Amino acid sequence: QVQLVESGGGLVQPGGSLRLSCVASGTTFSAYAMGWYRQAPGKQRELVAAIGRYSNTNYADSVKGRFTISRDNAENTVYLQMNSLKPEDTAVYSCNARRVIGPTEPPYWGQGTQVTVSS
Repeated sequence: QVQLVESGGGLVQPGGSLRLSCVASGTTFSAYAMGWYRQAPGKQRELVAAIGRYSNTNYADSVKGRFTISRDNAENTVYLQMNSLKPEDTAVYSCNARRVIGPTEPPYWGQGTQVTVSS
């Protein structure tokens, strides 16, 4: 069983920055691809950024050039550095773990952390 715990959300002014963290426990972290998703009120959940086992990354077009995903396998942690934040980035951000090596498992989710961008 994998547990994911996010932190780092909060209230920030437009143009500001936040760094989200997601710590995984109960598993071999390096066997998982990790992702950050977000869901704004009244909208569907969307992929923000993902990072594979070898730190290959992909981003939603709306955050390219502003957000950076990274992982530290020694610390079992994935990060999302968010710069130049906009009001439309306001959402609950959730961490996702998807096993890519070994037995098939359903994806795991954290509880989410609120990010609010407002003046």
